[in-house]
Amino acid sequence: MTAEIIDGKAFAAKVRGQVAAHVAQLVEEHGIKPGLAVVLVGSDPASEVYVKSKGKMTEEVGMTSVEHRLPAETAEADLLVLIAALNVDPRIHGILVQLPLPPHLNSELVINSIDPAKDVDGFHISNVGLLGTGQKSMVPCTPLGCLMMLREHLGSLSGLNAVVVGRSNIVGKPMAQLLLGDSCTVTIAHSRTKDLAAVCRGADILVAAVGRPEMITGDYVKPGATVIDVGINRIDVGGKTKLVGDVAFESCAAVAGAITPVPGGVGPMTIACLLANTLTAACRANGLPEPKGLTA
Repeated sequence: MTAEIIDGKAFAAKVRGQVAAHVAQLVEEHGIKPGLAVVLVGSDPASEVYVKSKGKMTEEVGMTSVEHRLPAETAEADLLVLIAALNVDPRIHGILVQLPLPPHLNSELVINSIDPAKDVDGFHISNVGLLGTGQKSMVPCTPLGCLMMLREHLGSLSGLNAVVVGRSNIVGKPMAQLLLGDSCTVTIAHSRTKDLAAVCRGADILVAAVGRPEMITGDYVKPGATVIDVGINRIDVGGKTKLVGDVAFESCAAVAGAITPVPGGVGPMTIACLLANTLTAACRANGLPEPKGLTA
């Protein structure tokens, strides 16, 4: 068996196209232009690249992109003042504070200072609670992207066995909640799980989000299963850096029915879903119907 490759890059382009069409409709019919504000504290190289990419794609779909770049030594009180101003700015529908923050800043305090309705990362404790109790919330972008790809590939997920390897607040836990919401039978596995390979082999849907390079090998995969690889790891191969996932791609692709590659799988969906969340936030703020197919 050779697995079908789930092309996250192509699917993300499709999602961005849908977002752009909805934005154009909002502008034309209601005079509403969704706005996304990104706050970057310090000059972490990876964050710099990510923020630049977010800004470019935000403008490409017709939204307003606002960037606030603050020095690394910015005081926590000053950062909170900025967020408070963005919370009440009617032109801004989504607020994203780029992580990681410098060590002297309390990330939880900062994230929880964002208006939950504008928390397009879905990290605010209120959104975490709403998602966990099956209520309308802002959903973390990476798990939302995984869910969209699973729905696109499999159709209904109802009754399928899903195993999520990883229990982070950013991916593992919300991913499990989303799969439960689509009526999967969900197991959360992690580093302490006994006989992890056997647990994974019971999965119709296997989501790897553990942060260990190529940890999931072919003997972890049920024949025909759909494998979603959330991991992004840089490893050294012959003196050169190579990007790999948490899944050993070749051995798993030989067993799985479908699989996401790294790069080009889940990664492109994260920014696409950030744009979708900003659009959703703008619709909710103005009492308009949410865009179909772009929410959980």
